[in-house]
Amino acid sequence: MKKNRKIFIAVDTNSTSRAKKIIQYTKTSKLKIGYKFGLEFLNSKNGRSFVSKLNKKIIFADLKLNDIPRTMLSTVNALKDLNINYLTVHISSGLNALKSVKKVSGKIKIVGVTTLTSLDDKDLKKIGYSKKVKDLVIHQTKLAKIAKLDALVCSPHEVNRVKKIFKKEVITPGIRFGKNTHDQKRTMHPNKVNSDWLVMGRSLTSGNIKNNLKKLIKHLI
Repeated sequence: MKKNRKIFIAVDTNSTSRAKKIIQYTKTSKLKIGYKFGLEFLNSKNGRSFVSKLNKKIIFADLKLNDIPRTMLSTVNALKDLNINYLTVHISSGLNALKSVKKVSGKIKIVGVTTLTSLDDKDLKKIGYSKKVKDLVIHQTKLAKIAKLDALVCSPHEVNRVKKIFKKEVITPGIRFGKNTHDQKRTMHPNKVNSDWLVMGRSLTSGNIKNNLKKLIKHLI
C-alpha cells in the first residue's frame, strides 16, 4: 500500500534543543511533514514560547482536551495565539463539549480522539466499558461526525472501518517498523495503513533521525 504520505512527527521531549534537532533532521521534500507537540512539551518551561515562534510549519497540538464544555471552550481560545493547525480533544468529553469547541475553533482543526492505542479490550473492561475497542471506536466516530469535527484519531486497526463513516481527515498513531510497540498495543507497519496522516515518534526520533527518515521514505514512496 505504498503512496505519498503526510507524517506528523511527535516531538516527545521537554527540551527545546532536542525539539530543534528533530525539526532540523526531518526536513524533506519527499513527504509532507507536520510536528506534533503534546502535554510534555507544551507544559515544559520554554515549550509554549518555542511553538509560538515556529514559522511555516504544520503544528499539531496534541493536548487531548477532556473536560466540561466551558473549560474546553476557554482552553481553545487561550491557545489561539500559538497559530496551531490541529488540536486534539477526547470524543469521550461528550457531544456538547465537542460542539462547543468546534464553534469557537476558527482556523484550528479540531481532532477527535477515539480510544487510545495503549488500550485493548481487557483495558476497556477494567475501566468499565462494555463495548470492545472496535465497536467503541465506531461509536465515537459517529459522534465526531455529528459534531462536525475536522479530523479524527484512531489506531491502524480501525482506519478502514472509520473511513466508511468519517469522510474527513483520519490521523493514525501506533505506527511501528518492528516488533517493539513500546507502550502501545494496537500498532501496524507504516506501509499497511490507509490513513491521511501517520503519527510517528520514537520510531523516527530515537537513534539516527536522518537514517530513520530515509527508511520511512523507502517504505512509503
